[in-house]
Amino acid sequence: MESIGRTLTTAMVGIKALTDHLGSDEAFARSVVDAVELIGESQGRVVVSGVGKSGHIGRKIAATLASTGTSAYFVHPTEASHGDLGMVTSQDVLILLSWSGETAELANMLTYAKRFNVPIVSICANRDSVLARNSEVPIVLPKVQEACPHGLAPTTSAMLQLAVGDAVAIALLERRGFSAEDFKTFHPGGKLGAQLRLVRELAHEGAQMPLLQTGRPMSEALIEMSSKGFGVVGIVDDTGKLVGVITDGDLRRHMSGDLLQQPVEAVMSRNPRVIRGDVLASGAMEFMQQHKVTVLFVVGDGGAPVSILHIHDLLRAGVV
Repeated sequence: MESIGRTLTTAMVGIKALTDHLGSDEAFARSVVDAVELIGESQGRVVVSGVGKSGHIGRKIAATLASTGTSAYFVHPTEASHGDLGMVTSQDVLILLSWSGETAELANMLTYAKRFNVPIVSICANRDSVLARNSEVPIVLPKVQEACPHGLAPTTSAMLQLAVGDAVAIALLERRGFSAEDFKTFHPGGKLGAQLRLVRELAHEGAQMPLLQTGRPMSEALIEMSSKGFGVVGIVDDTGKLVGVITDGDLRRHMSGDLLQQPVEAVMSRNPRVIRGDVLASGAMEFMQQHKVTVLFVVGDGGAPVSILHIHDLLRAGVV
C-alpha cells in the first residue's frame, strides 16, 4: 500500500510540475502552441513515432488525434527504416517521442524528414539533444522523478509525454470546432457510441405515438394508453401542438365515477416536459433522471409531437 501511494503521489507531483512549467517557461508554452498551429495548418497527416515506452505513448497519442478529427497514424521506427517512410510526405507532420532525445532508432526518420522537408514536433526532456535540435518545434518537458525506486522504468516521464499529447489533441479538437456529432462518426460502437446517438434515432414515430385531440373523452385516452404501451397519452390541440399529457398519476389524481366521460383536457397535465430530436441520448437520459420522468415526447419547431422516447429505449441502446 505504501508503494502504491508513493507512486500515485509521484505521478501527481509530475503533473503539477508540468502545469507549473507551462506557466513559468515561456519557451515551453510557446512550443506547445506552435505544435498545435503547425499541425492545424498542415495539409497532410500526423505521423507519430517512438521506441519502447515512448512508442506505446505515441500509439495512444496517434489514436487520440485520429479519434478527435486529426488524421494520424503510428509508424514504428524500425518499420519506417524498412519501407514505411514511403508513406510520409512533405505535407505531413512528424511527432517524434524520446525522453532522452538521443534514441538511435529515430536517426533514419530525422534524416528523411530533413531531406524531404517534413516538419518535426519532438517531445523530449533534453533541449540540447539531437532530436530537439533537429525539430521545427521541440517540446521540452521538465525533468521529473520516476515512480520506479531505481529511477529506471519510465513511469512519470511516460505520463508527461501522454499528457502533452492529449493537450495538443484537445487543443486541435477545439480549434477545428469538432462537435459531439463529429465524435460520433468516429465512435459508432460500444457504450460511447450509444451515448452519442441522437434521440431521433431511438424514438418511436407515426402510429406508434399515443395521441388524442382535445375534446375527446377519457375513455378513448385509456384505450390509447393501453394499446400503445407507453403509459402516457399526448394531447394535441387543433393545430397539432402538444398541449398536455395524461399519465397513470393523472388518472389516480382524478379518479371518480365519471372519469371516463370527462374530456381529456380536464385531466391532462399541461406544459409537459419535452425534448428535441437532435439531443444526444446521454443528454436525454440525464434529463429524464433530473426530472424523474420515464417518457418524453419529441417535438418539432412548432411544438407538434414527432416521436416519443421511453427510458427503456435508452437502456436497450446501452445508454446508462
